[in-house]
Amino acid sequence: MTVSELTGDALARACAEAMLSRDRASQALGMALDDARPGWARVSLTIGEAMVNGHAIAHGGVTFTLADSAFAFACNSRNEPNVALQASISYVAAARLGDVLVAEAQERSSKGRTGVYDVTVTCGDELVALFRGVCYRVKGTVLEGATT
Repeated sequence: MTVSELTGDALARACAEAMLSRDRASQALGMALDDARPGWARVSLTIGEAMVNGHAIAHGGVTFTLADSAFAFACNSRNEPNVALQASISYVAAARLGDVLVAEAQERSSKGRTGVYDVTVTCGDELVALFRGVCYRVKGTVLEGATT
């Protein structure tokens, strides 16, 4: 199947998988792409020994990176490349060694060349963080020259 034949969920998944295959930071942290749909993505990560800070809780940068990766996969889900323009996070609860964090990104707005995405980071039923990202569309495609 060629890229031009992909639509909807299949296109979103192909874009997210391509992004993850080139994303050395997400790979190094052991992130898993759980699912992707147009304007939406879910990514998970288990907090390992090298991810805790001096308080023995998950380093905020790790939580931010997880949310940022989910944001990236969601905002690039239509084969239109986007880069982060702005992002912020509010930490609600601490995560600990061995916890599995799940970041779920959802498109809130996409107009012109910008989009707004909200990401929730949870551990089980507990909310860990709220992230908001604004993206900016750039030239090209996510799946340039790729075939599935």
